Amino acid sequence: MLAAVDAEAPLGAGDLERAAVSAYMLALDDEYLSLLERAHRAFLDAGERPRAVRCAFWIGLGLMTHGAVGPARGWFGRAERLLADEGDCVEHGYLVIPALLEHVVAGDPEAAHDAAAEAAAIAARFDDKDLLALAVHEQGHALVRLGRVEQGLRLMDEMMVSVVAGELSPRTTGIVYCNTIAFCQSVLEVRRAREWTDHLTRWCDEQPEMVAHTGVCLVHRAEIMGLQGAWPDALEEARRAAERFEERAAEQRTRGKALSLEGDLHRVQGRLDAAEGAYRAASRCGYEPQPGLALLRLAQGNVAGAESAIRRALDETSRAFDRVPLLAASVEIAVRAGDPGAAEEARRELDEIAAAHPSEAIGAIAARARGELALARGDAREALLPLRDAARGWQALDAPYETARTRALVGEACRALGDEDAAALELDAARDAFRRLGAVLELAALDRAPGAADEHGLTARELEVLRRVAAGATNKAIAAELVLSERTVDRHVSNIFAKLRVTSRAAATAYAYEHRLVGDVAPG
Repeated sequence: MLAAVDAEAPLGAGDLERAAVSAYMLALDDEYLSLLERAHRAFLDAGERPRAVRCAFWIGLGLMTHGAVGPARGWFGRAERLLADEGDCVEHGYLVIPALLEHVVAGDPEAAHDAAAEAAAIAARFDDKDLLALAVHEQGHALVRLGRVEQGLRLMDEMMVSVVAGELSPRTTGIVYCNTIAFCQSVLEVRRAREWTDHLTRWCDEQPEMVAHTGVCLVHRAEIMGLQGAWPDALEEARRAAERFEERAAEQRTRGKALSLEGDLHRVQGRLDAAEGAYRAASRCGYEPQPGLALLRLAQGNVAGAESAIRRALDETSRAFDRVPLLAASVEIAVRAGDPGAAEEARRELDEIAAAHPSEAIGAIAARARGELALARGDAREALLPLRDAARGWQALDAPYETARTRALVGEACRALGDEDAAALELDAARDAFRRLGAVLELAALDRAPGAADEHGLTARELEVLRRVAAGATNKAIAAELVLSERTVDRHVSNIFAKLRVTSRAAATAYAYEHRLVGDVAPG
């Protein structure tokens, strides 16, 4: 509507600014910047220098977001010159933001925190909710980077209350939503990321014509859906996000992230060729598809390739939170490769990160790594407690795939300790989850595992017991021969009756002979 009016007679400064915001929300980047430049000049012509400075700030921020750092600094410099002779006004606070962002890029969280606090103080003095939100959520990011994680996350939560309440302009609302969720994801605050993504989704759904922020929203939503086990829906969201960013040069890394997520979803469903293609496409966008690509090599049986890939990715990654998924994959790969030294080194670092940065997801990842390594060493008793902690952690986060993978390890530990009942419960639960999810590789691995049930539903130990029952041995004799407690044999016999749907030893014996399960044990 504003464009139609503008075609007949040039819009005034205020309407040009409104048109610019509309263009921003429609992701019409060139029109957005052009309209802002016109608004900037119109405000200058009208003698409204602070409003002109505000336009210059948003132009600079838009250019910086798209990688045009030199032009962005030029606009920020112009804004500072125009504001030099102005008295105390809120625009001084807006011009602290560019310096804050420079500190973030330079990796100086303490200076970023101080700049954010300065901007927030100016915003509070002038009751400017947009500036306050921009400043305080960056203050929260800085606190997290300084190791004051919970304090920083609380600040971000506080600002998100204003966002959800609709107290901010649409442009600032989208920026704070996406930056906060992306930051929660980057520090593995899964629960917070999921909660704020739900709110972001509702905000986007209320504005079906909006284009800005919806692509990033799709990526966040796909990550959450993937974690919750809604894999077909997650794959569709990831594809839509990748398509949304296909023609936007400045958003290729975000597109790469969506493509890498596609690869992860294909991989866990056993579509290894599709996963390979998605990871390669992500790499072409400048996005590192790890640890997914290393885990793909492991699934393909290329253990040496997986080792090399994960080792190289770790060598190039310094940020603790970014190392967590790589370290978790490193433990899995090293265990498969029979390299306890590498697995232990990765496990130890995961524990250190979990201690320094408490979070449910990091705690579950570290606990699983401890249990997985202990189980690989043959210490099932030591493995059991951390594995159960990890399973509870993933279950609390509504992550069925990770829960099932961990319960499968719990089942292995129980079986190694001779508790076949507990092992069967855990393995059956894992198997059911993998079947519901479509995790065909995990399902196949479970069915190939030592002690997996045969076509009659019996484990290897239960088959041993059945053969001795068919040979006429008593439970006491079976216990002595297999070096088990009589109570354990009683339990095995009960399980055999239940699985074969028989009610007596004679019926079990008849079943064993009818289905040729007696092996080389002669009847007594």
